Amino acid sequence: MIDLTTSYLGLSLKNPLVASSSPLTGNIDDARRLEDAGIAAIVLPSLFEENISHEQRQLEKFVHSQALGNYEAESYRPVPENYKSELESYLDHLQQLKSSLSIPVIASLNGVSDTGWIDYGKELMQAGADALELNVYYVAADPEQTGEQVENRYITLLNQLREQVNIPVTMKLSSQFSSVANMVKKLQSNGADGVVLFNRFYQPDINLESLKITPRLELSNPEESLLRIRWIALIRSRVELSLAATGGFHDVDSIVKALLAGADVVYLCAVLLEKGPEYCAELLTQLQHWLTENEYESVQQMKGSVSQACVIDPAVYEHSNYIDVIKSYRP
Repeated sequence: MIDLTTSYLGLSLKNPLVASSSPLTGNIDDARRLEDAGIAAIVLPSLFEENISHEQRQLEKFVHSQALGNYEAESYRPVPENYKSELESYLDHLQQLKSSLSIPVIASLNGVSDTGWIDYGKELMQAGADALELNVYYVAADPEQTGEQVENRYITLLNQLREQVNIPVTMKLSSQFSSVANMVKKLQSNGADGVVLFNRFYQPDINLESLKITPRLELSNPEESLLRIRWIALIRSRVELSLAATGGFHDVDSIVKALLAGADVVYLCAVLLEKGPEYCAELLTQLQHWLTENEYESVQQMKGSVSQACVIDPAVYEHSNYIDVIKSYRP
């Protein structure tokens, strides 16, 4: 029997497939379907501090407007007793999942302020999250801001949270750092238990009729996985923390490549949205078959066996094959 177990953020997982943040993990019935299909852990949709702050402002405005012009109304609060804030709903969902599932539940947080990151991080820990993923969705558009300043935002945030949160913490990174490997090492030195490579920044679009900027959501495509695989292969032997691959993993071949490169787990999102939670079972069957055919006894045995430190020509992951690739193109 092939051993599919792996370790991620200090958590023992039955296999390396993790359901990434998506509507599926935000619904308890779908989360149960994911577990039944064999998924090893789930990541909740992000809790956004911006949404909580907006909700609080709207509620305050609503309550305040009821009292205008009526002194007696100042003590009246027209908010139903059973009203639940976005934060309360998120925490309830987390607790329901923890009581319904036997697999780890990883909370995801997107903060804005220092207090927001810390306060909500503590709330998620206290609600029972097995780990905390920091979704630092930050676009450095200010030309006066240096790369070092951008990196320090991440490091400072991590340091502050580590002082208050005692569950595993992983950082979801963008690929847009001048030195990804150095950034990952800095995060490890400052207490990160893992990193997720890479966050996908959704791109705004221009409506040519209205000339307005409109949001545009596109699911990942398989070609995106190669960037993740390459960087995981480059840094696997240089760090000790957990590595998760996310973005573009739609089939067993890309999953196997990520594990060979050195990933501890592979996040799945688009493929599960397109084919349903049950597709996880098929991927696990295919993974077992590949391991058997290639005479591996376990996922642990294969992990990192094709990382940069293990291949015959380590330079192939860097620049040495650039000219050969260009020459290989045929119209």
